[in-house]
Amino acid sequence: MSNNTYREEAKVTQLSRPASNNESVRDKELLDSMQAATLEPEVAFLNASLIPDVFPLLAAAHRTLVSKSRESLTTRTLHSELVYNYSGSKHITESLKRCGISNSSTYVLAARFNATPDEMKVVEKLINGKEIDLEELEGRADKAQIQKHYKITAVELGISSLPDAITCRIAARDAL
Repeated sequence: MSNNTYREEAKVTQLSRPASNNESVRDKELLDSMQAATLEPEVAFLNASLIPDVFPLLAAAHRTLVSKSRESLTTRTLHSELVYNYSGSKHITESLKRCGISNSSTYVLAARFNATPDEMKVVEKLINGKEIDLEELEGRADKAQIQKHYKITAVELGISSLPDAITCRIAARDAL
């Protein structure tokens, strides 16, 4: 990796979802484009209901940038690697399905490395919804689904927080 420093821009959008086939087709197109590296600008779309705090996402971003610097990305693109690293799974397809967007996603977090304001405006146009604050992640997180996905027990939550438990799993995934 060159001396470029990466900064991450993230936006969370609450989707207004009348159950429409056009929107589920659009979600699939966005996910397929992200995986195939044909999305312009390149961006990671994550299911925001699985993100209780920004810190685990930053841990996943760090892992992504380390992989990039070592030229050892597991997925095809930097931004799909972010989704993969956030998921905690070693299976790429499963990771992208679980933590990426789908037709059942009601909250989407769009993240881009080195985003310019103009690029983020283009990203906003890709998503049909209303932008919400990152501080709202915790209140909107599906804690039961997160605990199930990451296999976090009540005993663990008695001594740690949900974001810390996720971060530990992200950091230790390759060691386990």
